[in-house]
Amino acid sequence: MNESPETPAPILSIRDLSVSFLGARKSWNRVIGGLSFDISPGETVALVGESGSGKSVTSLSVMGLLDPATSRVEGEIRLAGYDVLKLDEAGMIRHIRGQAAAMIFQEPMTSLHPIYRVGDQIIEALTSHHALPGPEARKQAIALLERVRIPNAARRMDDYPHAFSGGMRQRVMIAMALASRPKLLIADEPTTALDVTVQGEILDLLKDLQAEYGMAMLFITHDMGVVAEMADRTVVMLRGQAVEQGATAALFASPQEPYTKALLASVPVLGSMKGEPSPLRFPLVDMATGRAGAALPLQNSPDLSAPILDVQGLVTRFDVRGGLLNRRVAQVHAVENVSFRIFPGETLSLVGESGCGKSTTGKSIIRLNDRSTGAVTMSGDELFALRPEALRQKRREIQMIPQDPLASMNPRMTVGDALVEPFTEHRLGTAAEGRAKAAILMEQVGLTRAMLERYPHEFSGGQRQRVCIARALMLDPKLIIADESVSALDVSVKAQVVNLLLDIQDRLGIAFLFISHDIAVVERVSHRIAVMYMGEIVEIGPRPEIMERPRHAYTRQLIGAVTVPDPARRHLRRNQQIKELKTPIRPLDFRPPARRYEEVSPGHLVMIET
Repeated sequence: MNESPETPAPILSIRDLSVSFLGARKSWNRVIGGLSFDISPGETVALVGESGSGKSVTSLSVMGLLDPATSRVEGEIRLAGYDVLKLDEAGMIRHIRGQAAAMIFQEPMTSLHPIYRVGDQIIEALTSHHALPGPEARKQAIALLERVRIPNAARRMDDYPHAFSGGMRQRVMIAMALASRPKLLIADEPTTALDVTVQGEILDLLKDLQAEYGMAMLFITHDMGVVAEMADRTVVMLRGQAVEQGATAALFASPQEPYTKALLASVPVLGSMKGEPSPLRFPLVDMATGRAGAALPLQNSPDLSAPILDVQGLVTRFDVRGGLLNRRVAQVHAVENVSFRIFPGETLSLVGESGCGKSTTGKSIIRLNDRSTGAVTMSGDELFALRPEALRQKRREIQMIPQDPLASMNPRMTVGDALVEPFTEHRLGTAAEGRAKAAILMEQVGLTRAMLERYPHEFSGGQRQRVCIARALMLDPKLIIADESVSALDVSVKAQVVNLLLDIQDRLGIAFLFISHDIAVVERVSHRIAVMYMGEIVEIGPRPEIMERPRHAYTRQLIGAVTVPDPARRHLRRNQQIKELKTPIRPLDFRPPARRYEEVSPGHLVMIET
């Protein structure tokens, strides 16, 4: 009689995990309670849920990175045979961190030391656990950089973190994490803020490395498309507890808990707008029942009689200086000959990879840098020709929602003061009138009047984004530039913020320049889409044309790199596609070849090289 093979012991086993933090009044506040799950060798388990659900706290507990003075961890965590909660700091360093488990953090720049070369930091990760001579450690560090596909790895060993792009820094972090070949790799939101092409490249890289090294992975994310492509099993967390867990394919096909249903219903799916002539609000999802309401279209259409903004031949170049005299040695061509129009009540979305010039275009329009030439006309006034006081008055009509709301707010000012300041600065009324208007706007963006007394750090990320929207509306603008305003938000919060922007547009007729790398959201909100590549718009046209009938190769590959919430695509590899798509490093003093635009259908322009 043949015996069935034994199930391998899990690499990570968590039982009844409870985590509490010490509050301001010296009381313990529980943030995780009764959490249990296992991860087997070679398996990928995804932890999903909204911000504050306890995902990152779980990973920090596993790695022993919570401050024992302000946190209390109870239950059982067994990792590679060790009882983590019974190890002291020396034991964690010797047995767990780097050896049994390694971690990739969401923001590499908070983990990479800014004044040390990346090669030295990888060598340190190698020599911390292995007695290697210097030349051998450097050789292995170069091999690790090559393994994570860093071009010119030997030369780039001596570069500092700031010289790498976001995607490249994430690869450096992966190389450091793999230095000791850990049995478990914890990836905490490793692709949240990355472009779709870089995200796809990182996901494929992690799949390949997992297969090569036989690692288990704990993947923490709120991107359900990433979950579908990466995870064997999924654990859904809500307020510190696992409300549902199981095989990813089964969970996506037949979720049992209302919260899981609501989470999946909130995910924007690429292609869901096919046949829809105008933008659609996200369906409102009842988190208690998981039921989704109707996706309501906008009631009003853009006014196409005259553009609110007309950009013609916009060029932005930055000097690169060097030498003892700090002379200009070259120029970076950030934006090259960009032209487009935006009409009242219209949303034009600007998409493309990091470094393609999207944000620089937005900042150049409102003259936040003085390195631009061309013509930018707003309501009949040429912005580049305006004197400072006239420009200051004109900026009332153009407001910006920044990508990082916390960085754009004074931490020492209450939200109420931050909203009233531009109102009084432009002499639109008294402070009391500004306060009254701020209170109304706070309620319109889904917050309360009482929150005006709070400071920025007392809000969640989604709430701070709403505060920035309210601040932009204080001056009654005609155009809002939304720069990656929803890229790092949870799916449910993202849906709420997008619906809020569409409501404002429908009610007030405001135009939007929507800068984003989230193609699924762009498809939802746009009237027209412009695709940027290396500082130039390579294709621009109505949203249905761009999304359903893309003509430029870059546009087609950009759309093809988007993750979708379909577990059937779990074994998808985009390596070759990404390799073909990857934006080359633009040389200094880059001169684009001669180009022209061809109108392939009404309003749909595609760049053709000549």
